[in-house]
Amino acid sequence: MNLRFIDFSFLDVLDIILVAVLLYYIYKLLKGTVAINIVIGITFIFLIWKITQALHMEMLSGILGYLLSGGVIALIIVFQQEIRKFLLMIGTTNFSAKKSFLHQLKFMQSELTPEVDIDIQTILQACISMSKTKTGALIVIEKTNNLDFLINTGDTMNAQVNEAILESIFYKNSPLHDGATVIRDNFIVATRVILPVSNSTKIPARFGLRHRAAIGVTEKTDAICLLVSEETGEISYINNGEFVLYKTQEELLTRLQNDLRT
Repeated sequence: MNLRFIDFSFLDVLDIILVAVLLYYIYKLLKGTVAINIVIGITFIFLIWKITQALHMEMLSGILGYLLSGGVIALIIVFQQEIRKFLLMIGTTNFSAKKSFLHQLKFMQSELTPEVDIDIQTILQACISMSKTKTGALIVIEKTNNLDFLINTGDTMNAQVNEAILESIFYKNSPLHDGATVIRDNFIVATRVILPVSNSTKIPARFGLRHRAAIGVTEKTDAICLLVSEETGEISYINNGEFVLYKTQEELLTRLQNDLRT
């Protein structure tokens, strides 16, 4: 008996990896949104089409085939927002090779140029002060993903992180308080920034646009957000599209410092 093994080349492995990465990003993009139900419905129709083809059910498989082939344009229209976000996610993704290269570059330059540490304690103290007066605030701290595509939507600034400046930006009568403030390398680089709003259905109804914007930017980039609620004065920490729970301000400070180092 002759045994014949399936030919499996390097290109086949690469093909599987690329498909897996594509499916991962599609799932990450649609997770928690109503669009995931549409994808499930399309997948179900596709499986039925394949079954009808295998069973030689010509009429039904033909109808489903025309429906799927003619629905590409309709899908582009239906998913135009998700497609835009997908391309945005790809453009701002921090691939491990790129991250490794940047870490090596920083290591080689460490003796010539000291690493800039973000004064997270000052930022947190400003949030605590605004929390006491229920001053709404949204602060985005850049990590490795470049946020220029967001910074360009607001007003540029070049001020070192300072508690008084942050409080003055978000003062309710200040012309700069609307929108988000972006911090990069311990400098306030932009105010009144417009952030992408998350469409996740898992966000409780009590949270408004400010919370959805914070979740949206942390879903698409590796930035982290500090948010002060205008209604309750509560300080929220959002990372990777999720609320990070903490019990004390000291625990929050520790979590922020650890996340900024990674």
